[in-house]
Amino acid sequence: QVQLVESGGGLVQAGGSLRLSCAASGSIFSINNMGWYRQAPGKQRELVAQITSSGTTNYADSVKGRFSISRDNAKKTVYLQMNSLKPEDTAVYYCNALLRRTVVGGLSLYWGQGTQVTVSS
Repeated sequence: QVQLVESGGGLVQAGGSLRLSCAASGSIFSINNMGWYRQAPGKQRELVAQITSSGTTNYADSVKGRFSISRDNAKKTVYLQMNSLKPEDTAVYYCNALLRRTVVGGLSLYWGQGTQVTVSS
């Protein structure tokens, strides 16, 4: 069994900062890409940021320069540092991980349960 557990969400005023964490646990051989997505009410889930196992990053245009994704491979954890938050960043944030459970197994995508981020104006 594999679990992704997010933490760090909450309520913050516009211009503030939050740091999200997502820890993977269970039977995991290796993790390829890890990422953060978000879904606002009435909208589709969208990519926020991704990071490969070697550290290459990719960001949505709406968060470039404000958000930073990083990972600790030893801890199987991905982070999202969110600065200069805006009310439009309000959403449920989900992490995901593309991983192998065994040395010969294929890649599978797992999701966390989501954490609420609310930015007040």
